[in-house]
Amino acid sequence: MNRGFYTIMAAQFFSSLADNALFFVAIALLTSMNAPPSVTPLLKLSFVLFYVLLAAFVGAFADALPKGRVMFIANLIKIFGCVLIFFHVHPLAAYAVVGFGAAVYSPAKYGILTELLPPEKLVAANGWIEGLTVTSIIFGTVMGGALVASRTSSYLLGFDMPFIDTGINTPTEAALCVVMAIYALATAFNWRIPDTGVRYAHQERNPIKLVADFANCSSMLWKDKLGQISLAVTTLFWGAGATLQLIVLKWAEKSLHMPYEKATSLVGVVAVGIAFGAAASARLIPLKKSLSVIPLGIAMGVIVMCMPLVHSVTLAYPLLILVGVLSGFFVVPMNALLQHRGHVLMSAGHSIAVQNFNENLSILTMLAVYAIMISLNLDLNIIIVLFGLSVAGTMWMIMKRHAANQAEHDSLALIGEHKH
Repeated sequence: MNRGFYTIMAAQFFSSLADNALFFVAIALLTSMNAPPSVTPLLKLSFVLFYVLLAAFVGAFADALPKGRVMFIANLIKIFGCVLIFFHVHPLAAYAVVGFGAAVYSPAKYGILTELLPPEKLVAANGWIEGLTVTSIIFGTVMGGALVASRTSSYLLGFDMPFIDTGINTPTEAALCVVMAIYALATAFNWRIPDTGVRYAHQERNPIKLVADFANCSSMLWKDKLGQISLAVTTLFWGAGATLQLIVLKWAEKSLHMPYEKATSLVGVVAVGIAFGAAASARLIPLKKSLSVIPLGIAMGVIVMCMPLVHSVTLAYPLLILVGVLSGFFVVPMNALLQHRGHVLMSAGHSIAVQNFNENLSILTMLAVYAIMISLNLDLNIIIVLFGLSVAGTMWMIMKRHAANQAEHDSLALIGEHKH
């Protein structure tokens, strides 16, 4: 791998680290504002909103400028989102601005790899990006919890600049300064990304044509027999993953009586499990066997339903690691299959845009349902069981659909043989 690749990796790691830490700092900020519990899911919802709204346009923007420049601009938008909180803009609005930056960032970070590296190195490079992203989720989660812990915040607030009144007086403001410093570091690495010299033909500017083109790519992937299965699984996975983060935080507080900064470590534990599962499936499951892992998704939903039975931290850790391992093991082959089908049917950029749109729409939908359940004061254990049931049930329906597709394919092949 060349130097440019490692610069991209560093930029990606620090940007993702700050994204994940910021989420937990923002939750703490909402708590300090005495916001109702149903507002917390809306935080993630505001972040992914622009991924859905801009899905048809960000790919074209990423191809219109050098990718390193696009990533640089996107990180500046994220820093601006953080700054808004200091001017008493509501955390939901400020976090939506950070989400806007993240939506712009996403197609550029994947697209630049195809420009920088030969095809035979792409799988390894994607593995690096996914691995680093999971690592940044683990560290970001733990770091977000640590930054709002009373020990860290009193240490941070203890810093005094001589003759300067910084105006930073609360634990969340101090935590925000650290997050912004990490974004600034990522931006510095973005600035150092070499221009690959790749220029694309004039990009379409007409929004109607862009939307029509995007809709066409989306229907192509959903109609493809393998594309629809892998897209359905990854779409469910990301929606369920985002909701599970918040469920685990609430469950740790209610059932395990853990303080918030400790509860975030449980979310990190799920991410550790995902990392192990992902590494194992990358080694053990070849692309042509990727659909054999679907039953693990059903098992994951069933295991989540056991959470209400657990009341001790010693049991919580292995349970959540197992949920993570199963998730990682089934999502990586599905992701690889989806990227492969996307690449065969259309350009990589277009297929990533379709994937992003569907996955984030799933996050929006599942978090909205969770927010409604919370505002209706539904018992947490009932929410957990309903969540596990819906994951297991949806995975079972996807498995049935795949079996039907296979049967149809086999009968068509038989008819073809008879004709000969």
